[in-house]
Amino acid sequence: MSPGIVLRKPLLKRFKERRPRSPTLTVKGIHMPTHPSSGKPLSVAVIGAGMAGRTHAAGYRNVNTVYGAGLPPVRLAAIADANIELGEDAARRYGYEKALPSWEAVVEDPSIDAVSIVVGNDLHRPIAEALVAAGKHVLCEKPLAGSLADARAMAEVERTADVVTAVGYTFRRSPAIAAIRDHVRSGELGDLSLFSGRYWCDYATDPNGPLSWRFKGGPGSGALGDVGAHVIDVAEYVAGPIASVSGASLSTQIPKRPLPLGAVVGHNAAPVSDEVGEVENEDTASFTARFESGLVGTFSLSRTAFGLPNGLSFDVVGLGGRAAFDQHRPAEYLFDDAQPEARTRGARHIIAGPQLPYFAGGYPMEAPGVGGGNAEMFTYQARAFLDQVAGVAEPLPACATFADALRTMEIIQAVVASSRNGGAVATVPPHA
Repeated sequence: MSPGIVLRKPLLKRFKERRPRSPTLTVKGIHMPTHPSSGKPLSVAVIGAGMAGRTHAAGYRNVNTVYGAGLPPVRLAAIADANIELGEDAARRYGYEKALPSWEAVVEDPSIDAVSIVVGNDLHRPIAEALVAAGKHVLCEKPLAGSLADARAMAEVERTADVVTAVGYTFRRSPAIAAIRDHVRSGELGDLSLFSGRYWCDYATDPNGPLSWRFKGGPGSGALGDVGAHVIDVAEYVAGPIASVSGASLSTQIPKRPLPLGAVVGHNAAPVSDEVGEVENEDTASFTARFESGLVGTFSLSRTAFGLPNGLSFDVVGLGGRAAFDQHRPAEYLFDDAQPEARTRGARHIIAGPQLPYFAGGYPMEAPGVGGGNAEMFTYQARAFLDQVAGVAEPLPACATFADALRTMEIIQAVVASSRNGGAVATVPPHA
């Protein structure tokens, strides 16, 4: 067992013990949880109507279809976006009552209880601070903020807030990743020796793609902050705290991009002008990490990895076993341990089903091999957030906090410092 890894009851067992079967109606053998009303509806809003904002919107729409009774009815109050036509389209598509032209309108609406912030990183702090001051619960997308100073300020706001403040690390809701974490924490892999993680995307491969906010903000706010935040959080979620980083390298393959004509939707949906601007952050990043347990990790991140539209993957290796996950096959993971018989030894693919965390009660068809992916993870995240808001007696595991996301930002800044100093070791503040 690796030092620093605390043995805990596996997540699936905790789910079963904490979640008695809810009241059900039975139709042709299918158990359908009932959802008795428990008072005033929870009113939710989403700030940002782009691709991630729409995924949050869909998640809230589905929260009372998973994990049985417990939540009050959910009122889909509003989607806010400066591009009002985009907001209106999202509101119609996902069944929200209205579109609002600004985030300030959400802050000023006293009927709204809980809000997702899904906009550019530099806007996270002012919006979150205003929402908390207005007494609204906040689920903020990652990374926490556009700068380490803003992230620290947000964590300080959380420390004194009397509302729920959470961060969208959706991969914590993957049945496969949660199962791998349980293998690690139960000691099945033995003492950990290696973690290797990568997140390769190709959304920035086209040099004619518009210079959106994703390409501004300085070192650490490009691929490292955008997709690296996810794999860094997964690494600590699965294998424990990171103590230091070294050997960091950041690079930009496409140094200039055309300026957009109007707002950019998603990664690169916008017409462009003949003028170009400078890219301010990295297209690729790599570094080595040493965990508090002594485990060594390697990380590779890219937004210009041709042919890989969206691929988080990792291996975690111990002296007695190995587990691996690839987002391109999200409904399975690889597991390898010391089988007693040589003829049965070797890696085997574990197909997601009711035996894994989050699966039972989280899918309409609770059977192995039915698939699942990002949409389900966002629904589970929204349900966990609203479980916390409503004070549900048997909640899903709590969402990551602003303090958790500040830690990710501190690791990112350590990587930037290592890169600036020729790959020198940069320490990370001790894990709280």
